[in-house]
Amino acid sequence: MPFHRFEEYEKVKLTPHLSTAESPIIEGKYLYYCLNQKRPGTGSELHYHPNELLIFPILGKINAVVGKDRRVVEKGTFVLVPPNARHSMKATEDGNLAYLYIKDQTWGIVGVAEDEALPDEAPTIEYSQSIVDTGEHAEKGEGESEAIIEGIPDCYYKLLESLEEPFKAGTSITWIEGERSAFGLFELPNGYEEDHEASEHEQFYYVLQGSMDFTVGNDSKQVTNGDIIEIPKGSRYKYSCTKDDPVRFAAVRSNAHLEEIIDNQGPALA
Repeated sequence: MPFHRFEEYEKVKLTPHLSTAESPIIEGKYLYYCLNQKRPGTGSELHYHPNELLIFPILGKINAVVGKDRRVVEKGTFVLVPPNARHSMKATEDGNLAYLYIKDQTWGIVGVAEDEALPDEAPTIEYSQSIVDTGEHAEKGEGESEAIIEGIPDCYYKLLESLEEPFKAGTSITWIEGERSAFGLFELPNGYEEDHEASEHEQFYYVLQGSMDFTVGNDSKQVTNGDIIEIPKGSRYKYSCTKDDPVRFAAVRSNAHLEEIIDNQGPALA
């Protein structure tokens, strides 16, 4: 089915030796689509991974580090973490944190410490679970860390003052293109519709506000706040909304570069 809600999925500990994060995981062909959740004052230690990471908070605030750039990130700001960039995301002390967390599948979902060499194979979710069960983590691999700390450009994009701010007068569709994937914010206050015979890329939409009628392939649903729409590459899809019920949603998509890598080499193990 192309329609999901995060609460329908079991939460797993992604990297328990480095982070308090728990998340449901929806796996596409090219992207991992997750909702990282952290308690006040907790989060991840400095770490890195070879996949690109897209972050968009929907609850709370992030004490964020990318490279050496430290900021407090609020709802409405998107963070693009380049491959191998050192980073850390922690909840502020004043509340719980939840953020959309999207990685490409050139590597697994699990990261490694900033001072650790990358293992020959991506750590798996099963390995993370074994850490939870036994409390033991394998010794750091030999070799030098590949974490990038210096020379990382500004990775923060303020798209909204808040997720609850009133709609502006005009339709707005903003895309931010990364190396392997893209993040989009759609604000549709005046009614809108699209109809595509075949999706050019894999896509996921997350409804932030409002409702719309959505069809993917032969499946249709009226989607609303918190609903997720998964659109496989090549699938027919269409959607529409009305001026009486304006819609705001976050979108992500793979790009041709990522698809070529995965199609030729296959995804890393989760």
